[in-house]
Amino acid sequence: MEVAIIKIGNSKGLRLSKTILEKYNIKDKVELILEKGQIVLKPIASPRKNWEKEFKRMSENEDDKLLMNDVFDDENLEEWI
Repeated sequence: MEVAIIKIGNSKGLRLSKTILEKYNIKDKVELILEKGQIVLKPIASPRKNWEKEFKRMSENEDDKLLMNDVFDDENLEEWI
């Protein structure tokens, strides 16, 4: 795909279509990778974005209980010492 380089203030950039942005889940930032004569744009994923807020909400709703014990009854902890 050929894309034109456009003037943006004193710099230059390229414009990505809405279709490309949606297809590759590109929001506000991309990672720019320079490798072997190529420039690669990679979407930056934020899988843990807003987790702190959600953990706080879970705590307030008392919905932050362990789903399973952190130590099993038949676990032999001596072998780890």
